[in-house]
Amino acid sequence: MALKDYLYHKPTILTERLVIRPMSASDADALREWMPDPSVYTYWGKGPGRAEKHPELLFEKEAAPAKSFHLGIAEKRTDKVVGDLWVYRIDHDRMAAAAIRLSKAVQGRGYGTESLSAMTRFCFENTELKRLWAEADVRNTASIRMLEKCGYTREGLIRQGRMVNTWCDYYIYGILNSDSMNPR
Repeated sequence: MALKDYLYHKPTILTERLVIRPMSASDADALREWMPDPSVYTYWGKGPGRAEKHPELLFEKEAAPAKSFHLGIAEKRTDKVVGDLWVYRIDHDRMAAAAIRLSKAVQGRGYGTESLSAMTRFCFENTELKRLWAEADVRNTASIRMLEKCGYTREGLIRQGRMVNTWCDYYIYGILNSDSMNPR
């Protein structure tokens, strides 16, 4: 398969505890519980915007076909969306950025590592992507640990660079398809 095969139909990925899946309007109540929380955005590069404060807005327009992924992270036992994850900024179908955010209520449970590992595996096994990369504010030790547990390598430091709408020091992490075949 290739990225173009997911233009209209996004994947559902199962892990031991999670379902990584497309979100729908029926998820708005669950999203409303954590998306507006400013603490979720401490190292995100911006605070909650209008759609995060009113998640029902995310579902007002029909989704346009896109190679990128924006998927919900739901707990398997409840199917409640407790986070979301992106693979976006796709460059020539070869590399893409990854980003993840989780409800404060579930942070520290390993959901980030579990979902990012699964999404990374999915991208390398089911698309032509050869490289994924992510940015992490140098103060965000939890995200740094998660990226490293997922096999991402710290590739550089951007000093006083712009991460979304915030000027800060941040690391660039990356993983290659060939890295995932040789886990550390």
